[in-house]
Amino acid sequence: MTEPIDIATLVAARQAGYSLPAPFYTDSDIFRHDLELIFGRHWIYVGAEPEIPDAGDFITVDVGSASVLMARDDEGRIRAFHNVCRHRGARLQQAGRGVLGNIVCPYHQWTYNLNGELIHCKHMGADFDRSGFGLRPVHVENLAGLLFICMAAEPAPGFDALRTAMEPYLQPHDIPNTKVAHQSDLIEMGNWKLTMENNRECYHCVGSHPELLVSLLEYGFGYAPSPQNTKQIQGFNELLAREHGRWEGYGLPSREIDRLEDVTGFRAVRLPIARSGESQTPDTKVASSRPLGAYTHADLGGLSFWTQPNSWHHVMSDHVVTFSVRPLAPGRTLLRTTWLVHKDAQQGVDYDLERLTSVWIATNKQDGALIERAQQGIASLAYQPGPYSPFTEGLVEKFCDWYIGRLGAGLKDKR
Repeated sequence: MTEPIDIATLVAARQAGYSLPAPFYTDSDIFRHDLELIFGRHWIYVGAEPEIPDAGDFITVDVGSASVLMARDDEGRIRAFHNVCRHRGARLQQAGRGVLGNIVCPYHQWTYNLNGELIHCKHMGADFDRSGFGLRPVHVENLAGLLFICMAAEPAPGFDALRTAMEPYLQPHDIPNTKVAHQSDLIEMGNWKLTMENNRECYHCVGSHPELLVSLLEYGFGYAPSPQNTKQIQGFNELLAREHGRWEGYGLPSREIDRLEDVTGFRAVRLPIARSGESQTPDTKVASSRPLGAYTHADLGGLSFWTQPNSWHHVMSDHVVTFSVRPLAPGRTLLRTTWLVHKDAQQGVDYDLERLTSVWIATNKQDGALIERAQQGIASLAYQPGPYSPFTEGLVEKFCDWYIGRLGAGLKDKR
């Protein structure tokens, strides 16, 4: 019989500058703690406001055994509730999206309005007080059109700081006035942390992502200096300074913010598109002829925005691509990718769907294959933690540092 893992000892023994020991990617007890102490206590990105555009529209968000129902009420506010009836615990809505007048439990028809109040329950007697049996609320925040929830009783600190820093970066793109052009769910055969780590570096890009590298300048994600690339790195730094000045002259904050170590950690920077380009498309030109917000310039670079523990986003002049990561099992992860365009843009007129989505559909598939290989190798007896590149994997280490720190803090709270 396998001995149980002492998670606290593993956390304390983690070696700085090296990848995590195998149990963090394979062990079912650690996975259970990830759900409870990371996804159950922190602000997690779950979707974009245009996914719930009108009163009565809803989506469900499943994280482990937990399920959250998010709906727009009659006053236009976005609400979030545990997707559990207060009668005998039945799940109210299955996974997906739809439209509701009221929230009706399919089991015994207990009925709630979109504010979560219990408004109808047969056979409970005249003296039954409905006011004590409304749906259990979940904390929800709308960051300039990006939706975050926190399932803890007391929300994790730091969202106000995130809002203050990031609203000026995001608001010019007017995400609330976009629409969903496409959404793709990919099941990756690896631990959720491998999905996040893979996103936080471009060490692998040259060997894996030919479509993405048409528009992506990998120097923006770290590069080891050498006599052979001194001029290229210097040229990139000069381009970055010049473009940041130009974009900020338009009123678009662009310079790097790095607060990945915060409890509600995040990072953002606006980067140039390669080949004097405009968007992350096969030819670097805009995918949609309807620009976002009030800007008419197409060459506004790409705003890259990362949040701990489960999201990244690319915001361009013509469209937005958002990514939400959700753990399914120690070796299975859901990656949900959503493409947003101007709400009035018409498919086939203002944009071609394949051209809009092809770069990231290809990139996600390539990354999924890499993550599966990583999971297979880590699960073998030969695996030992390996050293991070100080030039290209700094953000990977920051993610793992944040994860170990937050897991360790959660374990202390449970004692």
